[in-house]
Amino acid sequence: MILTSPLEQFQVFPILPVYLWDFNFSLTNSSLVLFLGGFGFFLLLYSLLSKEVCCSFVPERWQTIVETFYEVIAGLVIKDIIGVKGQGFFPFLFSLFCFISLSNLMGLVPYSFTPTSQIIVTFSLALFLFLGTNIICARLHKFSFFSLFLPPGSSLTLAFVLIPIELVSYFVRPISLSVRLFANMMAGHTLLKVVAGFSWNMMPFETKGLFIVHFLPLFILVAVLVLELGVAIIQAYVFTVLTTIYLNDAVNLH
Repeated sequence: MILTSPLEQFQVFPILPVYLWDFNFSLTNSSLVLFLGGFGFFLLLYSLLSKEVCCSFVPERWQTIVETFYEVIAGLVIKDIIGVKGQGFFPFLFSLFCFISLSNLMGLVPYSFTPTSQIIVTFSLALFLFLGTNIICARLHKFSFFSLFLPPGSSLTLAFVLIPIELVSYFVRPISLSVRLFANMMAGHTLLKVVAGFSWNMMPFETKGLFIVHFLPLFILVAVLVLELGVAIIQAYVFTVLTTIYLNDAVNLH
């Protein structure tokens, strides 16, 4: 299928239509890639936890990569932001980072789909994270949870100004978290399609000058592709860091 618009790559369409009464449970290209990302994550962990890999004296290539991610999430993220209390959240945060990374990277495969380029996917994920941090905070601190909206030492006069501001900034978290990931992935993939289409449309020209010039967009395409590989990992890292910061507020009431 030839895409006539750079935005057509983000179109969601059903692969296996399933309708039950008035509800639509169809398997779409977005949900299929999400399932593949989750399955790939568990398959990667299973292969790394096998005796042939994890018990080898010299770490394998994939084991070295995963151990690097492990040290980054456990040390630079959890330990530096939350502290000792955050070690119990490591399995969740590490899984979140790997899942978002795989979802971002799978979108770079030709004829694939990027689920994180859909605002409904990123917002649903951010909303569940937001609700989870609130539940954790309420269970740990009970009514002290409301101290998040009034900084310590604030006077009663400032409370009428600070509380509305803190409420707005607090409840806008899932929106900003989801839009940041969605916008970055959508913009990068759109740029890739524009550069690739520009280079492809220049190839049929018989003029030698134009045929030679079309290699310039190809070089730009390779550079943008390498950049997108980095953006896919960085955006997963940023998403995980922001989630850790929200967990720190819930655990330590900062």
